[in-house]
Amino acid sequence: MMGISIWQLLIVLLIVVMLFGTKRLRGLGSDLGGAISGFRKSMSDGDGAASSDTVKHEPK
Repeated sequence: MMGISIWQLLIVLLIVVMLFGTKRLRGLGSDLGGAISGFRKSMSDGDGAASSDTVKHEPK
């Protein structure tokens, strides 16, 4: 079995850049990064709220 070589990856990258352009790819990357950071923030906020809720509801 043959794997993907670096030259094949570079050719695919060149074709993608030619099709979409660098400006559109840059915008897509920043949108994706913003979405990932928002998801991580909401997950960490949810974990903190869940742990504080369990502490508040413990019987005394």
